[in-house]
Amino acid sequence: MSEQSIFEQIKLALADAPRNQYTAELHLQMIKYADELKHITSKEFCEGVGLKQGLGTEFSKMRNLTSRLKAAGLNTQLI
Repeated sequence: MSEQSIFEQIKLALADAPRNQYTAELHLQMIKYADELKHITSKEFCEGVGLKQGLGTEFSKMRNLTSRLKAAGLNTQLI
């Protein structure tokens, strides 16, 4: 899947998220696509999804957390 396709999927998921679940959905999407987006910067992620640059830190955190979750058995393909 291309970066642009991933960004579009994330935008759709965020648009469909209930208002009080937006941040949780954002984190979930970051974890889901962490492997496919491991080569981009947090700035590129925010630009691609249309987020404020300040959320780049969250992208970095979720990407780092993903490796630990996968080591504990998480299958990101099931998210």
